[in-house]
Amino acid sequence: MAGRGKLIAVIGDEDTCTGFLLGGIGELNKNRKPNFLVVEKETSITEIEETFKSFLARNDIGIILINQFIAEMIRHAIDAHMESIPAVLEIPSKEHPYDASKDSILRRAKGMFSAEDFR
Repeated sequence: MAGRGKLIAVIGDEDTCTGFLLGGIGELNKNRKPNFLVVEKETSITEIEETFKSFLARNDIGIILINQFIAEMIRHAIDAHMESIPAVLEIPSKEHPYDASKDSILRRAKGMFSAEDFR
């Protein structure tokens, strides 16, 4: 990876993955593993969690984007991730709007500051 940046990985529904793939994020690593997972109705929670953990273990991934409704399915795994890299960002999908109260990063950030910090 010398001289190269890190990849963005995506775990999302078909529309989300298609949009990011059209934007050019699609890559295969040296083991021919993609940096995205299209989650469909038939996709098991186990497969989603295993893919998430494999993305965490890869040293070529710097950011993991995951649809928030999918993140809810593996919330325990996302909340267990405490490292800053790869960053895990929850994003909305076409069918499911973003809910800030469920976002793990925002919940952690709220715990770092008090109301007096913003006065």
